[in-house]
Amino acid sequence: MTTPGRPRSELLRMEQVDKTFNGNVVALKGMSLQVREGDFISLLGPSGCGKSTALRLISNLLHPTAGRITWTGAHETGDLGVVFQEPTLMPWATVAQNVWLPFRLRGKSYGEVKDQVLEALKLVGLEKFQTSYPRELSGGMKMRVSIARAMVTRPRLILMDEPFAALDEITRFKLNNDLLKLKEKIGCTVIFVTHSVFESVFLSDRIVVMAARPGRVITELEVDAEYPREETFRTSAEYAAYARQATDALHLAMGEAA
Repeated sequence: MTTPGRPRSELLRMEQVDKTFNGNVVALKGMSLQVREGDFISLLGPSGCGKSTALRLISNLLHPTAGRITWTGAHETGDLGVVFQEPTLMPWATVAQNVWLPFRLRGKSYGEVKDQVLEALKLVGLEKFQTSYPRELSGGMKMRVSIARAMVTRPRLILMDEPFAALDEITRFKLNNDLLKLKEKIGCTVIFVTHSVFESVFLSDRIVVMAARPGRVITELEVDAEYPREETFRTSAEYAAYARQATDALHLAMGEAA
């Protein structure tokens, strides 16, 4: 459970970040964002507002055209995990081998990290499927493998780019619940891209609403509801009120982008 009012140290900062492609396509303009240890931040906005671009900049897959992104303290490769919209699993590898990949890229044998791999699979409820192949899994199970792979190194920050968008609503709700439990267990920070107001309210303590053309932050909303959040939160008046605030902010953002 979160402790209200407890100060959290800064993990990452974006300062007046611009990103332009091909010299004239402005994906982001003047984006500033402070990320604190333990935050669950959702980037909410219409298509084309630069949400995914922001994640790629943070993950160093892209570089800013202007502005800067800085980590507080030393930043190592293992500090960051990424979950994409598609699970992007290696079809020829078993579930365990897929989860091992971040360690393998750093030269660690499977034997050296087997315990961590199996622990990650246990946390996502797939310890009995370690020898299965992706083709044998459902869409939700594949996404669980992707999440296990992102968290196996116990990163400080996990970036998630609409990971549940292609799933049915029941599976999506279940994975939303499970994601919050996983975050609590490993104590990481999450930045989560979504188009869903309801998903952003359920998951986040901060919702960053963005507008497009150019991509930029319109407003931030604090969701001051305690964790852990259960199904009762989804049907509460508090949840409905936050959803209305987020919807109003999203409508403003879409108007700003028009």
